[in-house]
Amino acid sequence: MTRPEAAANAGDEAYQRLRQDLLAGRLLPGQRLVETEIVDALGVGRAVVRAALSRLAHDGLVDKEPNRGARVRMVSEDEAIEITQARAVLEALAARHAAINAGPEDIEVMRDLLAEMRELLSQHDLLAYSECNGRLHQRILTASRHTTAQRLITNLRAQMVRFQYRTILVRGRANGSLAEHTAIVDAIVARDPDKADAEMRNHLAHVADTLVRTRDAASLAGSGAAPAPLGSGTH
Repeated sequence: MTRPEAAANAGDEAYQRLRQDLLAGRLLPGQRLVETEIVDALGVGRAVVRAALSRLAHDGLVDKEPNRGARVRMVSEDEAIEITQARAVLEALAARHAAINAGPEDIEVMRDLLAEMRELLSQHDLLAYSECNGRLHQRILTASRHTTAQRLITNLRAQMVRFQYRTILVRGRANGSLAEHTAIVDAIVARDPDKADAEMRNHLAHVADTLVRTRDAASLAGSGAAPAPLGSGTH
């Protein structure tokens, strides 16, 4: 392996490790990313770390400030709503293509994930349910075989780590979520692209609506006004 190839591999590895830490929530929104600490943790040079941080900034995961280094990007609630709305368009496209391209193994995995979600909901384990929900969305994306949608959706989801569990913890949302995911998978299994597209749009519209209402409720609470109950209208 040539030196340029080795440097490129080191850069890719540093980028992927930092990205995974961001996606897993091990690096928190607003947290300062100190180059020297990353150099020590990853065993790479500062130039490699700077290049990795620049790539993460391009992905929208990191903010780089002149003369102040880098921080994990803090996505606002308004931006989270916009990201979810953009995801609705792209994930509907992915669901449409999954209805066309999903293989028997994809279908089996989707059904198994739905069964797992149903069991977790019966146990009131909402955090594990949310994690399983993410795996189902990823499987639908994989089954779509639509590489451009996969890339764009992955980057959008990565910016939503802070909001990963927020909507599922809203009173009444979990049952609606399960029904929506069941309808999406049923449409994919039935090889109905139009239905799969519509059900995914419906699902993510409900997610965006829940984010709007949690934002508004927090705003009302901050102003001293009595917030409306969040459980209504989440299905």
